[in-house]
Amino acid sequence: MNLGISFRPKLLDTLKNYSGQDFRADLISGVTVGIVALPLAMAFAIASGVPPQAGIFTAVIAGFIISSLGGTKVSIGGPTGAFIVILYGINAKYGADNLAICTVMAGVILLVMGVTRLGTMIKYIPYPVTMGFTSGIAVLIFSTQIKDFFGLRVDKVPSEFVEKMKVLGEHIGTMQSPTLGLAAASLAIILFWPKRWQRRVPGSIVALVLGTLAVAFFRLPVETIGSKFGGIPHGLPRPHFPAFSLDNIRQLIQPATTIALLAAIESLLCAIVADGMVDDKHDSNQELMAQGLANIISPVFGGIAATGAIARTATNVKSGGRTPIAGMIHALTLLAIILAAAPFAKFIPLAALSAVLVHVALHMGEWPN
Repeated sequence: MNLGISFRPKLLDTLKNYSGQDFRADLISGVTVGIVALPLAMAFAIASGVPPQAGIFTAVIAGFIISSLGGTKVSIGGPTGAFIVILYGINAKYGADNLAICTVMAGVILLVMGVTRLGTMIKYIPYPVTMGFTSGIAVLIFSTQIKDFFGLRVDKVPSEFVEKMKVLGEHIGTMQSPTLGLAAASLAIILFWPKRWQRRVPGSIVALVLGTLAVAFFRLPVETIGSKFGGIPHGLPRPHFPAFSLDNIRQLIQPATTIALLAAIESLLCAIVADGMVDDKHDSNQELMAQGLANIISPVFGGIAATGAIARTATNVKSGGRTPIAGMIHALTLLAIILAAAPFAKFIPLAALSAVLVHVALHMGEWPN
C-alpha cells in the first residue's frame, strides 16, 4: 500500500476560477442551509443526551472544517441523526467528558484511515446494507422522540430500545395535551408546508418560529430549552480539553471505533450522492482526513461527533451551492445566529424540535428527489 500522504482539499481546486457569480450563488445557498441546519443541530444534540448548543457548536466548527478541508465540492458536515443512539448510549454509560474523549479518538481513527488511503474501501459496502442500516436508525430516532413529542413525565429514559419502549409505555398515562398539540401542529406545518416555498423558507424553521412565538405569548405549559437547559450561550465556548487516562482510552476504543466507522460510511455515502448531483468526483481519502480533523477539534469546543449530512447537502445543491465556500458560509451563518439570537432560544419548545426529528425519521429511509 502506498502511504504517501496527499493532502489537497477540493477548496484549492475550486478557487482557481472562482468568480463573483459563484460567490453570490454560494452565499445564498450557505445562508439557506445554515437556517435549515439550526433546528436540526439542536434537535440532534438534545436527542443525543447533550445540551442543544453542542449541536450548534458542532455545525459551526466541524461544518467549517469539513467544507474547507474536505474532498468534495458541496457536502455539508455537522451532527446527524445516525449518531443519536450511539452518542446517547456513550454519554449515559461513560459521561460527557468521556464522550468528548471518545469523539477525539474517533477523529484520530478517521484521520489514520484517510492517511492510509482506506477511503476507497468504503465504497464497496453493498447498497442494501446501507439502506437497512439507515432504516434501523430511523426507527431508533423515532423512539427517542416519543417522550418529548407526547410530553411524558419520565425522569430517565433507558438507552436500550426494548427497555426504553417498556418505560415509555408504562408512563403513557402522563401524556401532556398542550405538548402533544404543539408537537402535532409543528409536524403538520413541516409536512404540509408548500414545496414552492420550501427553498426560501423551510417548513422546519416556520414550525420552530411559530411554536416559539406561541410559547412566548400564550405561556403554554410545555418544556422549553430555557426550562430544561437554561438557554444557549452567546457565542462559542473557550477550548476545553477533558482529562483522560490510559484506562479511559482502553474502555473507549470500541465505541470510538463505532463512531469512526459510522462517520466514514455516512460521509462517503454523502460524497457519492453529492457527486451525482453536481457531476463531480470526490477524493475519499481527503474527505476522511477532513472528517478526522473535524471530530478531533469539535469536542474541544463543546461539540459532538460530525459527518457528512445527506439531506443538508441536497439542500445546498438545490439552493445553488457549487463549491466548498457554501458549506463554510453555512457554518458562519449558524455562528452569526447564536451571536445575535441566543437570548431568544430559551423560548424554543422541545415539542417543536421533536417534530423536526420525527420528520427526519419518517424520511430517513428515502432519498428526496
